[in-house]
Amino acid sequence: MELRVIDKGDDELSIEIAGEDHTFMNVLKGTLLEQSGVAAATYDVNPEQSGGQTEPILTIKTEDGTDPIDALETAAGNIREKTNAFQDAYRNAA
Repeated sequence: MELRVIDKGDDELSIEIAGEDHTFMNVLKGTLLEQSGVAAATYDVNPEQSGGQTEPILTIKTEDGTDPIDALETAAGNIREKTNAFQDAYRNAA
C-alpha cells in the first residue's frame, strides 16, 4: 500500500491511498467517523470529476485539537483489531 500526503494542516489531512477501492475506503472512513475528535472523513475516487485522478484520496477533518495523523493511526489499529477478532471468531466457528 502506497500513501502520499497531498495536504496536511493542524486539523485536516488529505492523503492518496494507492491500490485501494471502495471496500477498504468505506471501512477506513467508517472507522474514522467512530472516533471522537473526528469531525468528518470522506474519500473521492471519481477520476472524471478529479482531473484524471484514479487513486482514492482520503480527507480527514478533526476538532478539539485532535491531530488527523493520530486519528488515522488509531483507525488503522482499530481495523486491525476488528479483523483479528473476525478471524478468531471464524476459526472458532469452524
